[in-house]
Amino acid sequence: MGHVFSRCAIRPLLAVAGLLLASGAEAQDKVRIGVLNDQSGVFSTYQGIGSVIAAQMAVEDFGGKAAGKPVEVVAADHQNKPDIGVGIARRWYENENVDAIFDLPNSAIALAVAAMSEQKNKVFVGSGAGTALLTGEKCTPNTVHWTYDTYAYGRGLGRAVVAQGGKKWFFLTADYAFGHDLEKQAMEAVKAAGGEVVGAVRHPLGTADYASFLLQAQASGADVIGIANAGDDTITSMKQAAEFGLTAKQKLVGLILGMNGLPALTLKAAQGAQIMNPFYWDLNEGTRSFAKRFAARHPQNNYPNDMQAGVYASVIHYLKAVDKVGGAGDGRAVVAAMKALPTDDPLFGKGYIRADGRKIHPLYLLEVKKPEESQSKWDLLKVVATVSGEDAFRPEKDGGCPLLK
Repeated sequence: MGHVFSRCAIRPLLAVAGLLLASGAEAQDKVRIGVLNDQSGVFSTYQGIGSVIAAQMAVEDFGGKAAGKPVEVVAADHQNKPDIGVGIARRWYENENVDAIFDLPNSAIALAVAAMSEQKNKVFVGSGAGTALLTGEKCTPNTVHWTYDTYAYGRGLGRAVVAQGGKKWFFLTADYAFGHDLEKQAMEAVKAAGGEVVGAVRHPLGTADYASFLLQAQASGADVIGIANAGDDTITSMKQAAEFGLTAKQKLVGLILGMNGLPALTLKAAQGAQIMNPFYWDLNEGTRSFAKRFAARHPQNNYPNDMQAGVYASVIHYLKAVDKVGGAGDGRAVVAAMKALPTDDPLFGKGYIRADGRKIHPLYLLEVKKPEESQSKWDLLKVVATVSGEDAFRPEKDGGCPLLK
């Protein structure tokens, strides 16, 4: 019923966390939150069980109740398959009294669940989902997009790196829609900020040997190599770039390089690379305290990334809105309350949610430390610049969200 887990390791954690299913009658006396993401595949390190832990910690830190009712977390693995993800969401909404779904990496599934949440008047809060369509043409009065989007990372990173002196760019881009979009956003930002794009090369998804592409990047005369791919492609291409000696004279910028990929990449290969992120565990006392508590509960003792932090912060804010409305039954009313209430939590600080559902908070330009600068496994990044949320995210008027008409 409520969980679809592929890995045995998850079961003990769920038992400890008390993520137990209730009958329909019992569930009506509860606020039920569903965390839907990849628990077993390529994105499981980036969201996975970590997002479930983050949601459970948020419920506990809020006091375990909202609008006078106990709050319960359920979770499931969508296996990166739209039919499975949509099927779980439908069952949760129709049969298992789930009031809201959180996280949802995989933009195809996120867009489908956003539409279903509007249909059934539930709440969808995206943290792992990247597509900016969620606050653009496909926005709904039942959706909040919390952590990041492709616009903020592509545009924000391009603009911030140019401001740091990285004027001449060359792009190494995955040859499919996601890569093309990421490259386009970054290219436009670089040019608008007064930088120059001297060239680009496209590579197939899942490339093993980047030699010919990297030689073109090396010969381009660019100051900055923009890596417009994701997942294992990012790790492999950046590793090989370091082996080729590109990092001695050119700065690598991983447009979608998450903190969790860095231990596999190694600091030696990644040193000096820059990424954009709205959260890093070592920003302040609040983020450090959360990271230690999170790692103590994580099966691999991993530290939290931005998307897991986004689940924690958005669950806290959702519960505040449920309290304000007096219940979780009317999803549209809860999202309206989320937009009306200023956001304030120990991980993202103070912020707000716009009418199009976009959560606004600062983004940080982070640089990967040199091996000798790192004091521990997760001591990986340092802040080199801060970008305001208003500058990082797409202006509301440019998104085409029908709610604004």
